[in-house]
Amino acid sequence: MKQFVTKEHHEQALQSLNELIRIPSVLDEEDTGKGHPFGTKVVEALDKVLAISEELGFRTFKDPDGYYGYSEVGSGDKLFGILCHMDVVPAGDEKNWDTKPFDPTVKDGWLIGRGSQDDKGPSIAAMYAVKSLMDAGIEFNTRIRFIFGTDEENLWRCLDKYNEKEEGITQGFAPDAEFPLIYAEKGLLQAYLTGPGTSDFSVKAGGALNVVPDAAPYAGEKLEEVKEALNKLGFDFEDHGDSIIVLGKSIHAKDAPEGVNAISRLSMALAEVFNFAPIDFLGKLVKENATGENVVGKTKDEQSGELTMNFASLEITPEQTKIGVDMRIPVTFKKDDLVAKLTETAKKYELTYEDFDFLDSLYVPLDSELVKNLLQTYRDITGDMTEPFVSGGATFARTMNQCVAFGAMFPDTPDFMHQANERWELSSMYKAMEIYAEAVYRLCAK
Repeated sequence: MKQFVTKEHHEQALQSLNELIRIPSVLDEEDTGKGHPFGTKVVEALDKVLAISEELGFRTFKDPDGYYGYSEVGSGDKLFGILCHMDVVPAGDEKNWDTKPFDPTVKDGWLIGRGSQDDKGPSIAAMYAVKSLMDAGIEFNTRIRFIFGTDEENLWRCLDKYNEKEEGITQGFAPDAEFPLIYAEKGLLQAYLTGPGTSDFSVKAGGALNVVPDAAPYAGEKLEEVKEALNKLGFDFEDHGDSIIVLGKSIHAKDAPEGVNAISRLSMALAEVFNFAPIDFLGKLVKENATGENVVGKTKDEQSGELTMNFASLEITPEQTKIGVDMRIPVTFKKDDLVAKLTETAKKYELTYEDFDFLDSLYVPLDSELVKNLLQTYRDITGDMTEPFVSGGATFARTMNQCVAFGAMFPDTPDFMHQANERWELSSMYKAMEIYAEAVYRLCAK
């Protein structure tokens, strides 16, 4: 096996990555306009990666409206796509960082900075991997296109726009997850159940739909009875005298059965104290079941496992009840069938179903050319025989035909995505470059 990636490629990739990390490309809804729909800093990062691409010898294109851009090399009717994104999540409280989040720092062999793992680092690794093939004089039998999105951390409006305007890929991968690869991603459905309000009690708990809530506060009527119900149920809560906070265990919604839902626990206690149909839905029907079985029946397939159903937010006022839910749907099940069952069940509790967001599932068979080639490349280089897997998470791969998530994190790579002190070990970055170069060579070279 030829070694395409050199030390010079390592150094150049690190320099380019530092340039990208310095741009705080966080969604800014107050700084939108023509040519920068998600903020000027986001489009600045897009401009920078396209400029780097041109320096490397790629042909580039930028969407005039600023939603996406792409870099391309090679020729032919077929199009191999590598799906990346230049937006990042906010740094959060910078006091929790050991270094400045947008001032990339190398320390003890690690590059620290927002976007180092997600997804500027993997994007640059893949780009310089292809550059190493170009430098070796490799001719491609297909066009290779890096597609740069700008809204991955939010609503994916960037690739919605790309798919409206541009040709689809023949096959490809997204370097925005883990090795060896993810060949199936469950469908993602987020919705609200709304219904009547009540003056008997009020609740406001939870937040992001993709997180199992670990706290649910309550204050108001019949507080002592609610405490008594919680004690009988054996649920932990903090007692603040005139209020309580029911405690749970937070985890990503895709792994909801592994968490402890504080809203579910509070609802179970409230349902023992108050006679109110919407709270009975959560407290007497759903209870602590996080697979949706109590609501829509057993939903499981061999390809991707079981449905997860996370009730992530609850608001009850005199005017209305609003319940937020996140579902990860097995790949062989249809959204419409699931919604029909949920709607029918919710109606019995005076609740109405309302769509919020949906991403269709991804499934590329294990015996496909793409999966076999990518997996064998990874195994040949690393010797790791870890099996490809299914995820309840979502990557850009599901937006394209014959596309999977392929790296760039290794099975033993600590996950610092979306966290303070986000960082990527340089040795892992360089190993990923080697894997990407060989994979593209096997799939795209003449």
